[in-house]
Amino acid sequence: MLDFPPQRPLLFSELRFDAPLKIAVLAPHPDDFDAIAVSLRFLHEQGHEIHVAVLTTGASGVEDGFGGAHTAGEKAAVREAEQQESCRFFGLPENRLRFLRLWDGGDEAGEHEKLRAHVLGLKPDLVFLPHGNDSNATHRRTYENFRSIAQQDKLQLWACLNRDTKTLTMRADLYMHFGEKEAVWKALLLRLHRSQQERNLNTRNIGFDERVLALNRKAAEASGMPYAEVFELERFG
Repeated sequence: MLDFPPQRPLLFSELRFDAPLKIAVLAPHPDDFDAIAVSLRFLHEQGHEIHVAVLTTGASGVEDGFGGAHTAGEKAAVREAEQQESCRFFGLPENRLRFLRLWDGGDEAGEHEKLRAHVLGLKPDLVFLPHGNDSNATHRRTYENFRSIAQQDKLQLWACLNRDTKTLTMRADLYMHFGEKEAVWKALLLRLHRSQQERNLNTRNIGFDERVLALNRKAAEASGMPYAEVFELERFG
């Protein structure tokens, strides 16, 4: 089983793994993958195998009429196309991105089983997902369902629970520090989610890219580095 050194906090840049890892990213919405993209690119460039599952369509996050989209189906298509474009920019192979379209009025037990089948089919060594202590209900639902699966099936793995703009409190166990060059790359990636960039500008007077990078700047304040993505580690099994 993959293990992490006991000292905390850890730095991603100093971690080395004995063998290539299979990594599952459970993204509640299209764009949650991109919010931790610097850490994932670090792992991708080391040769680890990353699989991304977008759990919901995120249709409610698209303003009516954006790109001519009015129905829930049209808005879902907008968000999925944005995620596909960002994953191509990232360099993720097309067959490692899946859209599960959960929790859209379906049977709760059946939706849970869809997620369970995905996780068990991958058999990941490491899972990335949002922290459960979050004001966003879908983030909480993602964590609670995954935790239930991990306990039910006695999975032996680690989870990296990421700090999000809506995370309430969490322990900072693992940092991915990065500089201005990586921030420019990440901003380009985030802006590919054009529906979210425009919605944030319209409702918050700040772009989606700058909102995420502001969180990364705040997370890095005590480190002497410009930016950081931050995770709490949780071991299962």
